[in-house]
Amino acid sequence: MLSKDNKILIVGLGLIGGSYAEGLTKAGYTVGAITRSASTLEYALKKGIVASGATAVEENYLSGFDIIISGLYPTTLLEWVEQYQKWFKSGALLTDVTGVKGAIVSKIQDMLRGDVEFVGAHPMAGREVSGVQNADSRIFLGANYIVTPTERNSEDAIQKCEELGRILGFGNISRLSPERHDEIIGFLSQLTHCIAVSLMNCKEPGEMAGYTGDSFRDLTRIAKINDNMWPELFMLNKKELLEQMDLFRTEFLRLRTAIEEDDIATVRLMMQTSTERRKQFDK
Repeated sequence: MLSKDNKILIVGLGLIGGSYAEGLTKAGYTVGAITRSASTLEYALKKGIVASGATAVEENYLSGFDIIISGLYPTTLLEWVEQYQKWFKSGALLTDVTGVKGAIVSKIQDMLRGDVEFVGAHPMAGREVSGVQNADSRIFLGANYIVTPTERNSEDAIQKCEELGRILGFGNISRLSPERHDEIIGFLSQLTHCIAVSLMNCKEPGEMAGYTGDSFRDLTRIAKINDNMWPELFMLNKKELLEQMDLFRTEFLRLRTAIEEDDIATVRLMMQTSTERRKQFDK
């Protein structure tokens, strides 16, 4: 179990990292941060989001934390662990917030010291903005939180990672293998972002923005996308994402063919199926 004596470090103080820091600070934990931006750190300290911070990785600072939460991009996280794990406190727990697991979990566990554990985690929450200035731990309330342990993890470390989710207010905390996580996220998150991006690339908005309704706005909300992070996630989960894109193409072409051939029965059947399945996602 986590103790209020456990010091927590956030590495990468963006929207999610900042929201973690805010939520954990409000819960009574001592939270520090490492971020490259001096202005980001200054803002977080001024607002009381973190109790301390640094803009460079230093042994005396890093070694003082019991739990390290990475808000870094996946490939950057791999490089960061390789370079700085020598300064991790013995017995420390490392976790993350990244949207892919198969490409990083085993690599981190392979390189990690034997007295430190890495348990992957994925908070299924976010906003179409970035930066610690937009941090708000309320985005986690009632949201889904996925933990991706392996056989290398102790039950104690897994439970501590899950407890972080409960402290932050997530409504549903589940365990998935890294591989199963990537399959599900490839469909639920990455494919939906691909669809939204593709739709917005079809036509110039022009005067259409003056005529749209909620359906188009809701469908394309996630098209306002971080073009640094998402391409990396797509490429690291390429196999699963391409399979989900092929699945979508099959069903889209099925609907197109039915419309082309005036097959109203198939159109109605697909709509009935979509209606029933969508009900299961209502909160």
